[in-house]
Amino acid sequence: MTLETLEPTKGKSKSYEAELNNWINSEKCVIELSSSIGMLWFEKSVELVLFRNQLIDRSPSEIMNLHQYAKDIMNRPINVSDTAKLASELTKLDLAPSKIDIGKLCGEWTEESKNYSDMKSFVTDKLKDFIGSDKGSITPKDVVLYGFGRIGRLAARELISQAGKGDQLRLRAIVTRGNSSEEIVKRADLLRMDSVHGPFPGTIIEDLENKQLIINGHVVQMINANNPEDVDYTAYGIDNALLIDNTGVFRDDKELSRHLKSKGISKVLLTAPAKGDVPNVVYGVNHENVDPTKSQMFSAASCTTNAIMPILYVVDKEFGVVKGHIETVHSYTNDQNLLDNYHKKYRRGRSAALNMVITETGAESAIKKVLPQLSGKFTANSVRVPTPNVSLAILNITINRETTKAEVNDMMRKYALKGNLVEQIQYAFSNELVSSDVIGNPCASVFDSQATIVSPDKKTIILYVWYDNEYGYTRQVLRFSKYISEVNRLRYY
Repeated sequence: MTLETLEPTKGKSKSYEAELNNWINSEKCVIELSSSIGMLWFEKSVELVLFRNQLIDRSPSEIMNLHQYAKDIMNRPINVSDTAKLASELTKLDLAPSKIDIGKLCGEWTEESKNYSDMKSFVTDKLKDFIGSDKGSITPKDVVLYGFGRIGRLAARELISQAGKGDQLRLRAIVTRGNSSEEIVKRADLLRMDSVHGPFPGTIIEDLENKQLIINGHVVQMINANNPEDVDYTAYGIDNALLIDNTGVFRDDKELSRHLKSKGISKVLLTAPAKGDVPNVVYGVNHENVDPTKSQMFSAASCTTNAIMPILYVVDKEFGVVKGHIETVHSYTNDQNLLDNYHKKYRRGRSAALNMVITETGAESAIKKVLPQLSGKFTANSVRVPTPNVSLAILNITINRETTKAEVNDMMRKYALKGNLVEQIQYAFSNELVSSDVIGNPCASVFDSQATIVSPDKKTIILYVWYDNEYGYTRQVLRFSKYISEVNRLRYY
C-alpha cells in the first residue's frame, strides 16, 4: 500500500471513487501502524509520537489528521505508508525503553533514504544508541496523589494512560479527606466523566471492601488523611514514592516537608507556585537547574508560568528583552464564587460565570525564579473570564533589535520543531483558532502565529499564547515528575 499525500493532487481533478479508495488504503496503513504502536508500547515500553502528538489509543481518522498536521508544520508530506513501515521495522529491533518521534524519523527517511540500502539499515543507524537491553534501564517509581481535584484527576488519567508496562511512574494511592464507600463512589464518578475533558477512556472498578479503585488494571489505594504526616504508606506496599500535592494548601518548605515525615515518601512535588526555598520549575526551561539526587521538594510553578516561560526564553535568546507587559485572559477557577458572595480577595467574590474579573497574577514574580535575567523587566495582570478551561497570555515585549512578523513566527516554528522545547511549544497556524480548540492540547504553550503583531518601529512585538490551564499544565507536571523520579526514557525528537 502506498499513499503519496492526504490531499488531492493539485491541478488534477479526481473522481469520487479514486479519492475514497485513496483514503481507504490510507486507513489500512494506519491500522498496520496502530498495531506496531501497541506492540512497541506494551512489549518494549517504546512510545511513538508524531511531532509530540500522542498516537496510543488514537482512532485511524485521528492518526490520519495528525499526519495532515505534520505535513502542514513540516511543509512537506509525511507519508502514512512510510510511518507504518518504519514502525514495523522498529518492532524488530531490541529497543530500550524510549520515546520516538516517528514524524521526525519519517522526515529524515524522506530526505536521506538514498543514503541507505533499505529501511532496516536506516532505522538501525538512526537508533543505534537505543538498541540493547542494557541501555536506558529504569527503576519504576511509585506515585501518590495528595488531593483529587481538577489537576489530581487529570494527573490520575494521564498516569494510567502513560503507564504502559509500568516501567516509569506507577499510581499507587490517592489521598483525600474521607474514604467512605459513598465518597469513593463519588470520586470514581468524577474520574469517569468530566464536563470539560470528556469521559475517561478506560474502566474504573470500585473495590469498596478494600477501599481501592481498579483503573485499567492498576490497583489504586484510596486513603483518608487530615494531615500530611498521618499516613504510613509502607502499610500499603508503597515505598520510596513521589508524592504529588495538588491541594495548593502546603506551599513552603516547612509545610511541604510534613509529607516527608510519612513512611514511604521520598520526594514531594507541588502543583502550585512555592514559597521559600522550594525551587519553582518549568520543565524544558530551567529543570536542569535542580538536582533530583540532592533535593526532596519541588514546585511545578503555575499553569500561566509554564505557558509564558518557554516563549519568553526564546524571545530573550533570539532578540533580547528590554521590557514588557503580560496580560493573561484566564478561565475561571474553583477559587472564585459561582454567585456573588464574600471572598478574601477583591473582585473574586463576584460571580465567575457572569463577569470578566480583573485580578492579580503571579507571572511577574515567577519570572524572577525561572528566568532571573528578566527580573524587573515585566509588569503583569490577569482577567478571569466566564469559560471553564483554556487561557490566553498576551505578551507585549520591547526587544533589542528590529524584526518582522515573518522572522518572529519562523523563530517560534523552529523551536517548536527542534531543540529542548518541542514538548513545550506548539506552533499554531489556523486562521480560525479559538479557545475550545486548545482543550486537551499537551503543550504548555500554543503559539498563535496568525495573531503575531510587530509595531511600526519594529522593536515591539505582541505575541498571543494559548494554553490548556488544566491539561497542558498537568502534562508539564508529569514531565517534571519523570525527571525528578529519574525514570525518563531515551528520546528521539
